[in-house]
Amino acid sequence: MKLINKILIGAGVLAALSVTSCQDALTTSSPSAFDDKNVFAQYELAEFNVFSIYEVFGHTNSHRGRYLPWYGFNTDIEIYLHNGQKFDDKSGIAQYDIKTNNSQLNLANGPYNELMVGIERANLCVKGLRTYGNVENDPQMASLLGEALVARALIYTELLKAFGEVPARFEPITPETIYLPKSDRDVIYKHLLADLEEAFNYMAWPGQSPATMKTDRPSLAFAKGLYARLALMASGYAQRPDDGLVNTGNMGTVRLSSDPELSKDVLYPKVKEALEDVVKNAGLELYSDYEKLWRDFNNFDLEAGKEVIFSIPFGDARGRWNFTFAVRNENYTKWCPTTSSRGGTAGPVPSLFFKYDRTGKDQRRDVSCANFLMHNDGTDDLCMLAGGESWYFGKFRFDWQETLPYGGGNDDGIKPVYMRYSDILLMLAEVCNELGDESAAKKYLLEVRKRAYKGHEAVAEAYVNSLSGKDAVFNAIVDERALEFVGEFLRKADLIRWNLLKEKMDEAKADMYDLAAKTGNVYYKYNDDGYTLSLYGYNEGELGNDPGAGWQPYTDSKGAAVENYFSSLKPERIEALYKNDPNTRQWWPIFDNTVTNSQGMLINDYGF
Repeated sequence: MKLINKILIGAGVLAALSVTSCQDALTTSSPSAFDDKNVFAQYELAEFNVFSIYEVFGHTNSHRGRYLPWYGFNTDIEIYLHNGQKFDDKSGIAQYDIKTNNSQLNLANGPYNELMVGIERANLCVKGLRTYGNVENDPQMASLLGEALVARALIYTELLKAFGEVPARFEPITPETIYLPKSDRDVIYKHLLADLEEAFNYMAWPGQSPATMKTDRPSLAFAKGLYARLALMASGYAQRPDDGLVNTGNMGTVRLSSDPELSKDVLYPKVKEALEDVVKNAGLELYSDYEKLWRDFNNFDLEAGKEVIFSIPFGDARGRWNFTFAVRNENYTKWCPTTSSRGGTAGPVPSLFFKYDRTGKDQRRDVSCANFLMHNDGTDDLCMLAGGESWYFGKFRFDWQETLPYGGGNDDGIKPVYMRYSDILLMLAEVCNELGDESAAKKYLLEVRKRAYKGHEAVAEAYVNSLSGKDAVFNAIVDERALEFVGEFLRKADLIRWNLLKEKMDEAKADMYDLAAKTGNVYYKYNDDGYTLSLYGYNEGELGNDPGAGWQPYTDSKGAAVENYFSSLKPERIEALYKNDPNTRQWWPIFDNTVTNSQGMLINDYGF
């Protein structure tokens, strides 16, 4: 991709700028064709450096191989798939039992440090463009400033989601600021929200400028959506140190911010205005077919102006999304040509499937929750049932990668979806409901629900019309976000800000115990394509019945039909949803390698 090539060039240019900036503190200097003034006064060179901000996502132990494979689960809808009796550094991340020396994340080039590199690059771009970009008179340079502000907010969002509190860095590093303590996150929230409000003035809607033709660069729609996401986090619940005690080792509690500027009364009207602007003016719409949305995703459709608003800009040979989360492939299939099994690291909580309409009318169910894996039986590539305990994200599939088939290596090039238009609609429904406009809230909820019930829109309408009262609408939005976004790892941040993290995870445990107690087998038969399955036993009234000729029962390792398909969902798997109270472990610690090298400036809170 042209963008990725520019990112690599931009990273080199920015490295030179970083050295120059550090040398400013010294008495010697040397002329350079790439000094700050020359770079940030020229659009193409300035653009290269803005691209370099995103380049950190592709670093081996940043989003590519550590952040995305580990952030966002376990929740009430997403679970790390592993032997339930195995407790190691990998399972510890998912089970809220992470340690400061975790071997997966305690790295000199781990996610925290790599994202901080991105913050420094963004700070250099923001300062350079403000100083030399003539943004008051040049709309193109102003758009780059807006993009740099949004990129910085994006990276800080990722830091806040994972670590809770981090240093507030909004200027390039100087010798005096190399080491900084963690800041109260409210300071960062307010700065980012102000940055995004400024960026609104500079950016274009999707497809309305050369910079916004694809979803791997931010648009005005993304800037406003990110503003909403941050404002909802800032005004919501979270595990926080006591006021004034950040970076002291304070245990903290789950509470709202005490800063009146971050209250719902202040922020929700602003969020509503931003999101309504997206709905009215961005030109976005939902795909009519949910499966088509995800087939296009697996085929690298980055065209702006559809449903996807922003995608993480991995190169075509970078990133481990399907490698990690696709429907599992085993034994060298034609879609996944490697003897190493790929995909299936995490999947839907098994009971989630049964939260969807039990008659199969919700088209999201069979796309989102896949109870099969891809397997080579020695003669052919086929789907096979995975057992009652193992479910995969059906949105992500190697067999759907046709434009750029997966080659079997360590990277697949998939560009993870970061924000979709359905998120805009459901955030807007949430804030309208909180502000007392139940009618508008139900309207936006219905738009998402009707797409899900394509062909059965009257069912969706009846459900939404039956909702009455603020609490009922809120609970419906909580449920809808689970059904809509499973596998996209928005849930953890949602549950935290709603103060529902442990409550919902306990509900999920109870649901899994109920599922494990169900009696009856599941049956399957192959479709006309010769490799995908039709399944019987999942819909209302099917489990325990024999569908008759042409259907085969699920069998155990000895080839015998099982009496209870879900009995393989053992208590140790269910209890592994969390090992410690999730409300006391909402964040990752800043890991030992970084703390040790911080010259005493970084101290972990929350008992780490």
